[in-house]
Amino acid sequence: MSVFAVEYVYAAGSEAARDEHRPKHREFLAELGAAGDGLALVASGPYVDGSGALLLISAPTQTALAETLAKDPFAVNGTIAALRISEWSPVTGELAHHA
Repeated sequence: MSVFAVEYVYAAGSEAARDEHRPKHREFLAELGAAGDGLALVASGPYVDGSGALLLISAPTQTALAETLAKDPFAVNGTIAALRISEWSPVTGELAHHA
């Protein structure tokens, strides 16, 4: 299982839509892995400046993760202008056991 750093860059002017869809977005994230697909949310949260968010997600493959994230209510409702998924290899700290 790999850990991926996912960066969301929010679309300009999407504040109202994010506010509207945030409860479903958080529910979606909380339920990652419930379908037995091997995904698990490690941590997530918005950047303090409101420009986007960082998510750390354990997943079997980047392709599986990308397919799942396409179903995120934020993605479905156009609040994400850019998405970057990078495989990450934590070597120290609490997440190092995921590597």
